[in-house]
Amino acid sequence: VPQRSSLFTSRKSVKEKVRLRLKAFDVGDKFSRLPLAKASVLLPLLVREGRLHLLLTVRAMQLRRSPGEVCFPGGKSEATDKDEIDTALREAKEEVGLQPERVEVICRLVPGIDKMNHLVTPVVGFIEDTFQATPNPDEVSDVFVVPLEYFIKPLNYKRLPYKTSSGYLSWMHCFIYDDQERKTSFKIWGLTAHFAVFLALIIFGKRPTFKVGYDLDNLISSAENNFMNLYASLYERKKSNL
Repeated sequence: VPQRSSLFTSRKSVKEKVRLRLKAFDVGDKFSRLPLAKASVLLPLLVREGRLHLLLTVRAMQLRRSPGEVCFPGGKSEATDKDEIDTALREAKEEVGLQPERVEVICRLVPGIDKMNHLVTPVVGFIEDTFQATPNPDEVSDVFVVPLEYFIKPLNYKRLPYKTSSGYLSWMHCFIYDDQERKTSFKIWGLTAHFAVFLALIIFGKRPTFKVGYDLDNLISSAENNFMNLYASLYERKKSNL
């Protein structure tokens, strides 16, 4: 029994530290009024053997958009959703059977803009380490977890050049994660990797082993500035296309 209770205390203290760090980065509804179509993703954190992990999904092969790609549970906002948190929780329930009341929502982080020019808000929450996903086969072909630390100290990483939706050249993180237990490799890149890296930077407060486009001493303002520059360049392009 003592070992179980010490595991419990270490899990509680890990969560306590994480909550405090994340709360400082909560953007609330600061970006909610931007005139873009809305989407949300849930970044589900769990503690296993004292280490933080992130739960990710693989999109079903029959989906029209990004089939077979790794992403977080999430999707487009619907008229009945109160806010971005509602959207993320509803989608997670639809995709992997995660009941909203089983998620301890902690915060919303600086959003991103996807290929379809949706404003994508990452919602971070804790889930139980015992959670057993029941993937909806129409949407999800697989569910797996990755130690969060992999997103600042990866074994297999490269930067890929890409053009943003507003036409300027940028860099994208690309991780290959080898799941030893399941003898499978997963490619995690694009906006999913972008959110995972940002989350790991906030929580660990360490310099990653690769280049990131943030001022790590002013992570909050740097992330918000990056986002507003991206949004402004998209807005300019929309205007010039009119």
